[in-house]
Amino acid sequence: MPFCPMVGSEVYSSEVKKTEVLMENFRRSIGLRVREKKEVYEGEVIELTPVESENETGGYGKRISHVLIGLKTVKGSKQLKLDPSIYDTLLKQKVEVGDVIYIEANSGAVKRLGRCDVYATEFDLEADEFVPLPKGDVRKSKEVVQDVTLHDLDIANARPHGTAGNVTSLVGQLLKPKKTEITERLRQEVNNVVNDYIEQGIAELMPGVLFIDEVHMLDIECFTYLHRALESTISPIVIFATNRGQCKVRGTEMVSPHGIPLDLLDRILIIVTKPYKIDEILAIVKIRAEAEGVKLDEDALTYLSSLGAETSLRYVVQLLTPAKLLAQVNSRDNVTEEDVKQCAELFIDAKASAQLALSSISGDNTHTSPITKLDSVATVHPLNYQTTSDGDPPMETDGT
Repeated sequence: MPFCPMVGSEVYSSEVKKTEVLMENFRRSIGLRVREKKEVYEGEVIELTPVESENETGGYGKRISHVLIGLKTVKGSKQLKLDPSIYDTLLKQKVEVGDVIYIEANSGAVKRLGRCDVYATEFDLEADEFVPLPKGDVRKSKEVVQDVTLHDLDIANARPHGTAGNVTSLVGQLLKPKKTEITERLRQEVNNVVNDYIEQGIAELMPGVLFIDEVHMLDIECFTYLHRALESTISPIVIFATNRGQCKVRGTEMVSPHGIPLDLLDRILIIVTKPYKIDEILAIVKIRAEAEGVKLDEDALTYLSSLGAETSLRYVVQLLTPAKLLAQVNSRDNVTEEDVKQCAELFIDAKASAQLALSSISGDNTHTSPITKLDSVATVHPLNYQTTSDGDPPMETDGT
């Protein structure tokens, strides 16, 4: 199942429209599993002989008229007469006697699978991969499964590659000044082909997941476009993530929960999240400390869990590295509770910082905070914060 993560600020570009970026990520999240049965010749190469003939155009050189190749399986063997163009592919694949290959009957594509395991004891050290001798007949039907996305099909049709020796097409792709948009007509043609494959049973549609983080960064045009995209028959599962409460929808003066228009909120399911409990914070901090190689005492772990319940889990996780360095300065391997307390005095959390900012704005000169000392470094606008009636920490309201 395809998974496509993106951030709300990615849609803003000077080269591509916002709706185009959204549609690209939508189609990246929609997968297509193509099952195709191909007639192939598969076996171990027991003979590889290019047959030369006189050059018809004159001259002293000779040309390869055809290639004789013998393939062997457990059930039998077969000799094939191949076109000379396939011989070039065999040379590129470095195919030699003893290799296991398969050749597609329709396209003539050659794939080297590896060296036959009969030759595994030929050398003491071998860098090649050994595969068993194929079973069954030399000619067989093989099911090939390919997983692609609709965006991959769009790109393949919007920017067709030239031939192998076409230098002009390669230079043109390198010198392309801008990222080009894929037209709606091209996408519709790709959809028609995909629908035909699905009706014939060749392909299977697999809607994936599109994760949009910081969704409050999208403006009203993007939300309007999402209305139609979400109601499509092949729409993937879309997950919105935001940390905003009541804030303005970008591009409007309307204040809405989470920065999302109300008509779009009616079309989505909201997941309820609850704060972590102390025992859950303790378990998370313990796992994170083991991952970062920080040895914590029991008192330090207990203090960090209680501190995380008062402040935030992210804050106590960020204190692990400074506490470890402080313990190393004091020639200790384990981090103690005193180390954590010293780091908490040096580095305050976001809630304490906001309270210091409000106290400095209200004109309380009796308390000296780091923000009042560094007016040239950090400035806080009074309209960006509001104090709740229940005594909760201040919260941003304008989404900027």
